[in-house]
Amino acid sequence: MSDPLSEVIALLNPRAVFSKRISGAGRWGVRYADFGQPSFCAVLEGSCLLAVDGQEPLTLEAGDFVLMPATPGFTMSGFEPAMPVRIDPKTETAPSDEIRHGTPGGPPDVRLLGGYFVFDSPDAGLLVSLLPALVHVRGLARLSVLVRLVGEESLEDRAGRELVLTRLVEVLLIEALRASSGEGAPPGLLRGLADARLSIAMRQLHARPAHPWTVVQLAQKAALSRSAFFDRFTRAVGLPPMEYLLAWRMALAKDLLRRQGLAIAEVAERVGYGSASTFSTAFSRHVGQPPGLYARAPTGG
Repeated sequence: MSDPLSEVIALLNPRAVFSKRISGAGRWGVRYADFGQPSFCAVLEGSCLLAVDGQEPLTLEAGDFVLMPATPGFTMSGFEPAMPVRIDPKTETAPSDEIRHGTPGGPPDVRLLGGYFVFDSPDAGLLVSLLPALVHVRGLARLSVLVRLVGEESLEDRAGRELVLTRLVEVLLIEALRASSGEGAPPGLLRGLADARLSIAMRQLHARPAHPWTVVQLAQKAALSRSAFFDRFTRAVGLPPMEYLLAWRMALAKDLLRRQGLAIAEVAERVGYGSASTFSTAFSRHVGQPPGLYARAPTGG
């Protein structure tokens, strides 16, 4: 059976991992501008405060892990009031040593491993919208091991470093998202997969994207009436079923066209269109340019 979460992570194609060690003591605070790229933070020792725009403030403790798939602005600080130093992560130069905030000498009140990476997907915006804005995981030993490995690998310049880091971050993403899934998750992929009935339909949809699915057929897979399935899916995932199917087909089509270089007719068949012309019309309407032009365009957009 298809695994939608793994497929979404694979399509996001995380790469270019960068990490740094950060510590703070006494009065300190930093205010990071909106970054837009995925970032993560693990608390190695001590504790601090984290206030992410649009989210409730958090107290982070040793063993905590935070993931932000699209990193909005946020403030991190100690527990004593302090005017935060403003940092723009888009222009900040990469440090070679641990960054220290607040009192420069002596033992830190908190030590963290922070990092970011890039989603090298032509449809990253859509796929990220299916994930939570903020993932906070506490006390998961598997994540601690992965974070330690990312930290060690990023500090060494060994053969195969980029490939190892990319694979580690893929696993890190899946473990963090697994740990945050559940019916209490915000609307998106994880909440849909946490629903036992919706999960059956979503796995079928991902396993056979070329099938001419209807809401009735998907509802039957979930053992729900059409109206109950439509309402439940829309509330859980944040998109109606057919919009989700179209978005998933187009995400696959973009990947097949640009990353795998398949012919338009073959892409059309793989994502459920009876002819290249029908597919081209749908693709142009969804993406804003015809598939041939999209396939030839420089990557990164």
